[in-house]
Amino acid sequence: MAPERAAQNFSAECPHAAFYRATLYGSLALTGRGHLTDMAIHGVFGERPHEVIFDTQRHDLPHPNTLSICALDESGKTIHTRTYLSLGGGALAVAGEPPLAEEEVYPFRNFCEIKHYCAAHELMLDECVRQFEGEGIKDSFRAVWAAMCDAIRRGRETEGELPGGLHVRRKAAILLQPIPWEMPEEREKREICSYAYAVAEENASGGIVVAAPTCGASGVLPAVLFYLAERHHLAEDTILSALAVAGMIGNVVRTNGSISGAEAGCQAEIGTATAMAAAAVCRIYGYSLEETEYAAEIALEHQLGLTCDPVCGLVQIPCIERNAVAAMRAIESAELAHILRGTRKISFDTIVRTMYQTGKDLNARYRETAEGGLAAQFRTDDE
Repeated sequence: MAPERAAQNFSAECPHAAFYRATLYGSLALTGRGHLTDMAIHGVFGERPHEVIFDTQRHDLPHPNTLSICALDESGKTIHTRTYLSLGGGALAVAGEPPLAEEEVYPFRNFCEIKHYCAAHELMLDECVRQFEGEGIKDSFRAVWAAMCDAIRRGRETEGELPGGLHVRRKAAILLQPIPWEMPEEREKREICSYAYAVAEENASGGIVVAAPTCGASGVLPAVLFYLAERHHLAEDTILSALAVAGMIGNVVRTNGSISGAEAGCQAEIGTATAMAAAAVCRIYGYSLEETEYAAEIALEHQLGLTCDPVCGLVQIPCIERNAVAAMRAIESAELAHILRGTRKISFDTIVRTMYQTGKDLNARYRETAEGGLAAQFRTDDE
């Protein structure tokens, strides 16, 4: 998404160039084909002369997800160039400048400040969101929820193989097939997994998903919300409130850590998604702010060190399965926090800082490069 935005912004700045050249570096170069990054850029420039280059050799980068776009005149001379950073979840920055289209909405720096503000003003987290974002934010959440539901419905009804050459079979529909003598709780777990698979498989097919917080982790939150909405016949306002809480948690991680697999490993993507979903569960069940923090902390803490090692650079193995496992873990984290309320020793802010530092310490091969971990072993086995 961010590379597409970069191409759109650059095209608007320099609309009459004779030729455009986009160069992908770092993780964008190594996994760009699997993420359809080149297709997104091609879609922006359309019929205008352009090319997309994958440069896997340059390492002196301002961010693991870096791309540059330049415009050339008829003689081949460069007339304009920009270097962009893809920060995760569609967020974009120009090298050396603040993130694009960012507006300071909240006066908070971390979850601790949010918690103190809510306590002082007797607010729930979703009420805090509406106070600063305005009631109009509900319309945005309503659109998000509709897109999540559409992705689940499409994904669970579609069969066949995912594109990309790995011959991965879609499994969302398989998970919904009835099993004789199955216990109700087993059926419910399969439903949660099916919904997560459905969205993640839509993402792997280039379908429309909601980045929550990223495309690679897009199946966790919708799976949890869809399951609970069906199970408890939840009102729309309850879902919208849960989305507000999830968004607040995701924003804390994005601001104080990272949601980029290229920068901090899959813990930044799936870990954050699990924390967001756990916090959303707490809002649905009416748990306290203390329990919400505890649930988000548990969810992220037990994803620490998770590597981002997509096989062949595709968002399929192990990414899709991780969405299903994380969805179940989110619900379990909320339940555990509720049972053990009042015993928490680690703050959510501490876990966010720990996750970010852990990600920085990870070898670059384990940060969305498809050069290490399962990605490397899979190729070895296949040979």
